[in-house]
Amino acid sequence: MACAASPSPLPVATLPARRRSTTAAVPACHYPPSSRLSRRSWLLSGNAPGARLRAEASKADPVEESLAAAPAPNAPSEPLPRPRTSTWNWKGYNIRYQYAGTSGPALVLIHGFGANSDHWRKNIPVLATENRVYAIDLIGYGYSDKPNPREFEESFYTFETWGEQLNKFCAEVVKSDAFFICNSIGGLVGLQAAVMEPQTCKGIVLLDISLRMLHISKQPWYGKPFIRSFQNLLRNTVVGKLFFNAVATPESVKNILSQCYHDTSAVTDELVQFILQPGLDPGAVDVFLEFICYSGGPLPEDLLPMVKCPVLVAWGEKDPWEPVELGRAYGSFDAVEDFVVLPNVGHCPQDEAPQLVNPLVESFVKLHS
Repeated sequence: MACAASPSPLPVATLPARRRSTTAAVPACHYPPSSRLSRRSWLLSGNAPGARLRAEASKADPVEESLAAAPAPNAPSEPLPRPRTSTWNWKGYNIRYQYAGTSGPALVLIHGFGANSDHWRKNIPVLATENRVYAIDLIGYGYSDKPNPREFEESFYTFETWGEQLNKFCAEVVKSDAFFICNSIGGLVGLQAAVMEPQTCKGIVLLDISLRMLHISKQPWYGKPFIRSFQNLLRNTVVGKLFFNAVATPESVKNILSQCYHDTSAVTDELVQFILQPGLDPGAVDVFLEFICYSGGPLPEDLLPMVKCPVLVAWGEKDPWEPVELGRAYGSFDAVEDFVVLPNVGHCPQDEAPQLVNPLVESFVKLHS
């Protein structure tokens, strides 16, 4: 699937007057420590890293200057925290999660469709230097249990289910409120959880949140019967399992990842195995088919108006699945403080470009802690 190209190259950083419509490609500096200052006012104050140097070197307005030239922070002198793996029992099901860090605000990392907590392996150790970090395998994914959806009278694999799971995880494992750091479909999970229990979520970072373009409400009236027929075909005939078997191979997984990663060198054999192996567990095929046939439920535009906590939206400029041109609309919601464009990055920026995502998350958390 081709990515829609921008009509002109995106600037490295632009800071318009309206805070929530800010579009910054790479914020190379951290947000200010005080939540009373907006990022724009902080930059204007001259306290941002490199601001004084740029002001002296050029007569141009420092707000319009590129922030990419700001020096990166020095590498930590001590080894990064090593993530550990554990299991939590939720409603009789075993839920796998990873964690690291012993102090600071709590961060819960939420993966996207078909992924698991290993998709955050480049983020957990770095973020854990100043935070308590947890990455969860949503039920049905990764190494968490995968109950058969046909055993339930009502739909089980829904954002309401995962939202409930996330909030209960915070209550029983994290034992505090938390920031939700989400990728793709995980963004819907984070938003749903924040709407269900606002007191649990301190803030949300949405990385290329799914637009849910296959949602039934986004289809023309004449296409809806076809979609329902196709879903029944996948669910109730051998076609669905044949389709899954064709997808669940190293070659297919690598091809799919190479479509959504702009930098295909990041699609390593290790990554392919991290995604593929738990997908071969018993029950994975039923979860896979159930979710790709899930065309109802909430959309991001349904949940964002109900969210009470601050939200940061970041988007890969080269995401071919969720085009940044469509994603920009989310910057207009009141809860969204900023919309950040990540240059030359695809659909999974936390794994493809952790050097951009980790500082962004750290800055957001410091601003709201």
